[in-house]
Parts: sequence; C-alpha cells; structure tokens
Amino acid sequence: MRLLCFAIALCFITSCKGQKKSRSKSLEDRISRIENGLQSNLRVQYGDSISIQYYNIEDRMKALNIPGISIAVMNNGVIEWSKGYGMANTSEYRKVTINTLFQAGSISKPIAATRALQLVEEGQLNLDSNVNHFLRSWKVPENEFTTKEKVTLRRLLNHSAGLTVHGFPGYSTNDTIPSVVDILNGKGNTDPVRVFREPGEKVGYSGGGYTIMQLMITDIEKKNFAEILQEEVLNPLGMLSSTYENPLPKTYHNIAAAGYKADGSQVPGKWHTYPEMAAAGLWTTPSQLLQWAKTIQETFQIQKDGFLKTHTVNEMIQDYGNNQGMGPYVVEHLFGHGGSDEGFVSDLRIWKEHPISVAIMVNSDNGNDIIQEVFLSIAKEYNLPGIYHRSRIYKKQSRELRARYEGVYQFSEDAKSKVIIKDNGLEFTEGLVKNPILLLPETDTLFFSAKSGLYFEFVFENGVVTNLKVAGYEGKKVE
Repeated sequence: MRLLCFAIALCFITSCKGQKKSRSKSLEDRISRIENGLQSNLRVQYGDSISIQYYNIEDRMKALNIPGISIAVMNNGVIEWSKGYGMANTSEYRKVTINTLFQAGSISKPIAATRALQLVEEGQLNLDSNVNHFLRSWKVPENEFTTKEKVTLRRLLNHSAGLTVHGFPGYSTNDTIPSVVDILNGKGNTDPVRVFREPGEKVGYSGGGYTIMQLMITDIEKKNFAEILQEEVLNPLGMLSSTYENPLPKTYHNIAAAGYKADGSQVPGKWHTYPEMAAAGLWTTPSQLLQWAKTIQETFQIQKDGFLKTHTVNEMIQDYGNNQGMGPYVVEHLFGHGGSDEGFVSDLRIWKEHPISVAIMVNSDNGNDIIQEVFLSIAKEYNLPGIYHRSRIYKKQSRELRARYEGVYQFSEDAKSKVIIKDNGLEFTEGLVKNPILLLPETDTLFFSAKSGLYFEFVFENGVVTNLKVAGYEGKKVE
C-alpha cells in the first residue's frame, strides 16, 4: 500500500514538473514571437500592395540608436513576464535588468493623482472647490478668466483648468533647482503658470496644473511631496524601489538608467532633475508601474472598492473631453499614460475589458517608434483591441504637380521651413524640424511623412497653395 501511495505521489510530482516545463516553454515561445514580430507602425499602400516590415527587437534597437528597453506584461493580476534589453549605461557597460530604474516622465501624473484622490476620499480636498481654498504657500492669481469659473482639483487632474505650461525640460547637473513656488511664478526655466482661458472651457494639457496639485498636497500634509507619495502610494502598492525624490538620491544611482539623446549621446549628468515631481519626477520600473495599474484596473473591472473607492476610479477613468480622464488618458478599449523626460520615453497601457496591462520604458529620446512597434506585437500575440497601425495610401503625382508646393513657409517669426521636390515626393526641411522629412502624396492637399505617417496639409486658394498645416502649426507660404 505504501509503495502504491509512493508511486502515485511520484507520478503527481512528475506530472506537475512536466506541466510547469510545458508552461515555461509556451511562455518562452510567446516572448520570442513578440521579440521577433515587431511591425512597422506605418503601413503604406502602393497600388494594390501594402508595405509591411517586421523586425527583431535587438536589430530595431540598433537601427533606432536605442541603448536600452524594459518591458513588463501583467496578465490576470500577476506579472506574466518582464525583461530588459540592451544597456542601462553604455559608458559603465551596465545592462538593463528588470530592476533598472527609468524616468517615467508624465506617467508620474496618474500615480501622483492617486494621492490627491485619496485626500478627496478622506475629506481633506474637494474635487470641485476653488483650489485657492486649499493652497497656503501660493495662490492661483485671479484674472479676467477666473471671474465666473475657478480652477478646481478636478480641472487640474483632467487638464481643463485653462492653465499654461505644457511640460518641463528639467534641470541639468549644474543648474540651481528652484522651489515649486518659484516654478509657478516663472522663476525656473519655464513661463509662470497662469490661467489663460476660462476654467472648464476645454481640455488643454498642462504640466503646470499638476505642479499646482503637488503644492496643494504638500501644503495640506506639511511634508515633502516625495515622502508623502512614498508612504501613501508607492510603498502600499509594492512599488518599493520607486521614488519621486528629485534630485535622485545616490543610493539609487547604481540601478538607474542613464538617458540618451536622439543622436546617441548621453544626457550630461546622466539625467535631468525634475522638481515638478507630480508632473514628471517619478523613477520606477515597468513591473512596478503595473502594480499601480493592477489596483486601478481591478477596481474598475470588478466594481469593488480597493486602494481607491469604486466611484473614485470610475470618475478617474471618465473621458472629460479629448480622451482625458483625471490622471490617465481614456480611449475606447484602454486607459493609461505616456511619458517623456530628457533622454527617456515610456508608455503604460491598461485594458478595460481584458485583465492585461503593459508598461514599456526606454532610455532614449528615440523611444516612441519602438514602443509602438512592441505594443503592436504584444497586441497581436494576446489578441488585444485598441492598438492599430497608422495606414496611409500613396498616390503618385507628377513632378509638375508637385512643383506647386515648393517654397518657403513662415510658421513663426523665427521658424521658416522649406519644401522642395525630392524623389517621388517632397522634402520638408529647416524651421520646424532638425532633420529633413520625406513627404509622400496621398491626395492633392495631403502629404504624409514617409517615416511616421504624420500628415502635412496644403491649403489652396483659387488653385494656388497659400498655407501648410502640420501637427497643430500653420505656416504661410512667403516665397
């Protein structure tokens, strides 16, 4: 009998080991398909054929001059896999690992917003009251735009407060780091944060608004912002090696990635310092970002109170216009946030209907292309909605027709760009761009970047080109 029991137990153990090995092999195959299935984000149709390119992740990193990348995927509440590629610091020959810290850029915002929403739940803040009721060390200056409507916490979080200062460049090693009040008053390296249109009128992204939120939190709690977020958000969520502390303490330097510019050169001093911590100051890893994603996603999907209450999360992931929630962006199938600091690009995407979230962090200004390509590969592998290629159709134009667009376009007092005929399209150079962009024709008025697919729209009057619109800018043809 004992022998029989031993035989049964042995079979069970062997079976479990076999299943574990099989699952491990299955996951390895999945990761391999993702790594070798990177697709170009831009798909161009030439006649009846569509141009589709596939890449290996390491080959793509070399082509884009990217030192390092870190990826983590959470599935059903656990990190299914995480992996680092390339170098965290090329001069120190230090590789990226799953524990390497990256600057999260604007992904800092939804994490920081979590503390503000906790204070709302505790009754210390109110989403719809004038923020000047809670600010102590500084006040939002009143002007003609605040006569009827006021700046509120809700409007700070969803970027509808009508405030200036889109983002922050950070401070290099030799710079003097200003206080938050000095930043708000324009005594740092950005303009003062002021109301320039009626609060609530429309959504307009403002890192300045999140800096006001940062000051509100410290005024109320009378403690350092990084300390507050560590104690109240990061540590409770298991983000134990993440920090908002700026400058980055030396104890983190040996696990922090250095940032790299588009030309491959290292950011002087390795990285910039962001006293605008709520807007851009978080240091973290993809796996730790997914701990925050997990608690918000689970509360949203199960509709049961968690780290935040259900009604708070529902308001957080509401679209207040222009796909903007109270912290994260919100689209049909996803919510999340992207981030860009000097030498770093990151993206966090969380699915609404699927128990999956993904974070990708890159230590290069060139990170956007490879991040989107990795997301496309992951979406294909996991059969996820909401990640789409950028599709364009090439329509051949004669040289004579393309000659209509040649000239000089004045976009601002000191920004003139040229358009000349190039190959089978046009070339857009100088002024708004550092490097020339090849433009291909799609219609009589629309051209697109052969690299990114970005549209360039030519404006005609009486059959003559007068203006050029691109990425929110408009230039008048002056030559």
